Formats: sequence, C-alpha cells, structure tokens
Amino acid sequence: MKLSSIYAPINEGLKGVEDEFKLVSESRKKSFPEMAEMLDYILVGGKVLRPALSMLSAMCFGAGIKKVLPLATSSEMLHIATLVHDDAIDKADTRRGRRTVNAVWGLEKAILLGDFLFAHAAETAAETGNMGIVTLFSQTLQIIASGELKQAYASFNPDQSYENYLERISGKTAALFVMATKGGAILADASSSDEEIMRSYGYNLGLSFQIVDDILDFVGNAKDMGKPVGSDLNNGTVTLPALLLMDRYPDNNPIKDMLNATDRIPHVAKAVEMINSSDIIDLSYKEAKRYADLACRNLSQLPKTAARESLYQLAEFIVERKN
Repeated sequence: MKLSSIYAPINEGLKGVEDEFKLVSESRKKSFPEMAEMLDYILVGGKVLRPALSMLSAMCFGAGIKKVLPLATSSEMLHIATLVHDDAIDKADTRRGRRTVNAVWGLEKAILLGDFLFAHAAETAAETGNMGIVTLFSQTLQIIASGELKQAYASFNPDQSYENYLERISGKTAALFVMATKGGAILADASSSDEEIMRSYGYNLGLSFQIVDDILDFVGNAKDMGKPVGSDLNNGTVTLPALLLMDRYPDNNPIKDMLNATDRIPHVAKAVEMINSSDIIDLSYKEAKRYADLACRNLSQLPKTAARESLYQLAEFIVERKN
C-alpha cells in the first residue's frame, strides 16, 4: 500500500501545506537570505503524516480542507522543529540520508532555527482563530518538551520499564499525532465523543508509529533509514526491542554492557545480532499492530467516507512500512 493512494482524498490540501512552507522561506529571501536557505533546506519532503491526519480527521466530519490548512501546516512545522532540535541534541550528522541542519550550519544556528520553527508553528496554529486549537498546541508543546526531557534523563539508564518507555514515546510522538487528529475534529465542530474517538486514534497510532520506528533502528538498513543501524541504542536510548532483550537476558546482556562502556560499537553490534536472531522483532511488531488495532477500534462509529477509509489504511501502512 502506498501513501499516494491513501492520501488521494487530500492531495490538494497537502499541496497547500507545501505552498505555505514555500511562502515561509520566500518571504525572507531578500531580508534574510541565509535563513531562507536554511528554511528551503529543511522544509521539504517527508511523509507529511501529521498534516494528512489533521485533514482526514476534519473531513470525517464534513469540514473542508481550507479550514484545517493552518492546523495541518502548524503540525508539520512543529514536527520539523522537534527533529531539528533532536538532531542538535544528539549531534547527529544525517537524517533520512541527508546531512542535518547542525551538520551543515552548526549547533548554534540549528537550535535557533528550531526555535524559529516552534514560534512560527504557534503563530500558524493561531491563524485557525480557534482557542481550542491554540490551547491544544500549547499543551502538545509542553508534552513534547517533557517527553524529550524524560528521554534525556533516561539516557544510558538500563533500569527502565515498559511503562517508562510508553510514557516517553507518548510525549515524543503520540502527542503530536493527537494534536493533528483531535485538532481536525475540533475544527470540524465534531461532538465531544467524536473528538475522543479521534484523540484515541491519534494517540494509539502514534505509539504504533514510534514502536515501528524503534524496530527499524535494529532491522532496517542504513541506506533506507538514512542513519546507522542501532544508532538510537548507541545514543543511549533504550527502546522496546532493547527492553525485551534485557528482560530475556538479565545477567549477560550486551545492552547493559554497552551502557557502561567507553567503546559502545561492539556491544551495539552484538545487541543488534541477538535481537535479529530471536523472536524479539516479531514480538515488537505484534505490539505495534496491537496499538494500530486500538487506534481503529472506534472508527466504525464515524460516517462511512473516503477519509475514514484512508485512516484505516494509514494504520496498516504504519505497521508495514520499511522506513
């Protein structure tokens, strides 16, 4: 299944997000060409999942694309801002096969660009003229920042539980999915019960998405992923496959050895090998599928539309994707 077919009902809207991004950089080409160059570099491509989710959610309740465009644009810009800061914090050189902003322009400029994107995303969310969206944006940003801070405190810490992991990825990924899906319902004047259906969809889909991301860090190849296999673990981030490996081998475990080692690479390689030669990947995929199913469990209560069908298909795509 391809995203192009899933996105068929919203192609026009996604083009609108792309156009909005172009305006952000073009409006600065004369006054601040250096910044425009950075914006041109970072505001491109991607799966645009969050704009798609906001549009599909709103369309489930009869809202038009134009009404939800500011939310869609804001959600993607907020997502990109978090990636810029993530890469700066990790001092990562590549993402999806491209050099990161910090690798090209340095840490200071990357952090400041991320700050700008956060602020512009907030302004764009406010363009909806809906205080519910403004509040949702503010809450989402707080949750994301708290989630990143929790991840920083948990870095290189082997004493983590599955509940700790879920709490981290709820803030890191699921919160922004919720902003998109619940926000779309709010702008469509959906009922409170329908808002909750969309909130639950976004939350559980976000968990599923992040679990698959964490699986791909162990089973993907560097070319498809645009980063080295096992890079999350090498950066001290303990994800679901790593947790399952530590639970299975509590006494003789390369992950615990790696977390205390000066040279982490041999231990990371051993952990990747052990995870891939066991059923841990299958178990992790089952967990991702469980959350994708939870996301879809109440969609049948919504009107039967092309947008609703795309939401079902998107849940399948997220579990099956390879990058």
